[in-house]
Amino acid sequence: MFDNLKIMWHQGKQFIPDVTTAKVPGIFRGRPLISMANVDETVLTDLCPTKAISGNPVCIDLGKCTFCGECAVQFPDKIRFTSDYKLSTNERERLIIKEGDEASIMVNPENVRKEIHRLFGGSLKLRQVSAGGDGSCELELNATNNVQFDVSRFGIDFVASPRHADGIVITGPISENMAEPLEICYNAIPNPKIIILAGTDAISGGIFTGSPALNRSFLDNHPVDLYIPGNPVHPLTFVNGVLSLLRKG
Repeated sequence: MFDNLKIMWHQGKQFIPDVTTAKVPGIFRGRPLISMANVDETVLTDLCPTKAISGNPVCIDLGKCTFCGECAVQFPDKIRFTSDYKLSTNERERLIIKEGDEASIMVNPENVRKEIHRLFGGSLKLRQVSAGGDGSCELELNATNNVQFDVSRFGIDFVASPRHADGIVITGPISENMAEPLEICYNAIPNPKIIILAGTDAISGGIFTGSPALNRSFLDNHPVDLYIPGNPVHPLTFVNGVLSLLRKG
């Protein structure tokens, strides 16, 4: 009984009535804020193993960021991670956070293909492909359909076959061994179809960027409809991102 009470105290209510306004624990690292404080930019940029931080002005690319938080630990007056989990966008450049910029990350409705809302606004079936992923994003995507987040209530479901899917969700950096299976899976999805990149590895390659074991040519040949950063992706980030794409959130 005490173990159950401990879980209830730690997790709070299991069901989230409104996923668009839900709060996350303070340990969560979401959208960063970069102040105008003066720092040694060379030391700061060299600190990041994925080169997500650039200087003049200081910027953080959330498509490359692993959200380790080391930059905020070493430079607390310069960088602070908020609990804002709404990080998804359909424009890659919007994932680059500049110093002094406090604007929220959003999906640009002007760049959403009309058929996405018209055909998938009430029902969206997604095929998830782990293209060399480490299992972390995959676990979080599984969690989107548990009792807490219940993404199915919005008509969004993961399906086993690409023949039954409206789009593909890619996790992992796209390894050489998964490049062809990914293309085959995508081609099996009926038109029109969407592409969602979930997680730092999928968006940029993450810590594996530049590795000869990767083959990311798939992204050179097909347009991406939604970028969802995270390492791994938080279920609330994923759910809100897809809802924004469908213009339902």
